[in-house]
Amino acid sequence: MNATTESAVIQSALNQAAAHHLSNAHLDALEEETIFILREVAASFERPALLFSGGKDSLVMLKCAEKAFGIGRIPYPLLMIDTGHNFPEVTAFRDQRAAELQAKLIVRSVEDSMARGTVRLSRPDEPRNAHQSVTLLEAIEEFRFDALMGGARRDEEKARAKERIFSHRDSFGQWQPKAQRPELWTLFNTRLAPGEHFRVFPISNWTELDVWQYIEREQIALPSLYYSHPRQVVERNGLLMPVTDLTPPRADETVQTLPVRFRTLGDVTCTCPVASEAGTAADIIVETLSANVSERGATRMDDQTSEASMEKRKKEGYF
Repeated sequence: MNATTESAVIQSALNQAAAHHLSNAHLDALEEETIFILREVAASFERPALLFSGGKDSLVMLKCAEKAFGIGRIPYPLLMIDTGHNFPEVTAFRDQRAAELQAKLIVRSVEDSMARGTVRLSRPDEPRNAHQSVTLLEAIEEFRFDALMGGARRDEEKARAKERIFSHRDSFGQWQPKAQRPELWTLFNTRLAPGEHFRVFPISNWTELDVWQYIEREQIALPSLYYSHPRQVVERNGLLMPVTDLTPPRADETVQTLPVRFRTLGDVTCTCPVASEAGTAADIIVETLSANVSERGATRMDDQTSEASMEKRKKEGYF
């Protein structure tokens, strides 16, 4: 494909998106698969939980759970591991959505792990994102969860692309990429030995574009940070770092106020926005069609330490 042809293809896709001619059949198939997996977990495990951060992927998963079981009938609790450095708009939205669905919300904090001495920071301002693994494993032991559903998708990042939909964890909560179980058609192996558990990824086959198309189709409400808004930022390591009390500008950095939005939301200390004027889900669909950098590659400072950083964290028990 030459440059002229590629430009024509992208423009055609953009025109289709702008005209809302996106395929509902494709979204119907993804939704059906996700609902099947959510029900399969409810039927196969004794103590499952749904990881819920208040972000767009977990809100899509929650919408499918609402369709699978109905408001007030979701048969597992929602679990969030809070670093203490989350955006307040997101935690407020998390609480509001859980209350609307009459779902049980469990929050466990990295700060509690720090108080117990199971998490020790090398310096006071060290990002806490990676330390969520410890708090998560402690929550699994506390509640004896045997399946945790997460909103990770294969297109987000290389290590997540290696995960099975039903991804086995050993009795130490660790992931062994070379010891994964085969998944043929919709035949999932859910057998566990004592102390083991599964991480289950019901929207693993969705792409970022699918998620935004579904958000638009289902009119799913999101935290306002996902849409364009003016924000003070500095350029750092090729990304736009938001200026906050936790991430102040350095002496050699220039503070700018730009229209930005977040493609993903996580710990304030490592989550970066992208320059954007997209104010609606339809606008973001058009932007996503022309994006050439993965979601996490464009927004997560912690994933840039090395190409293997996410896989290393997942082996240690990360989401």
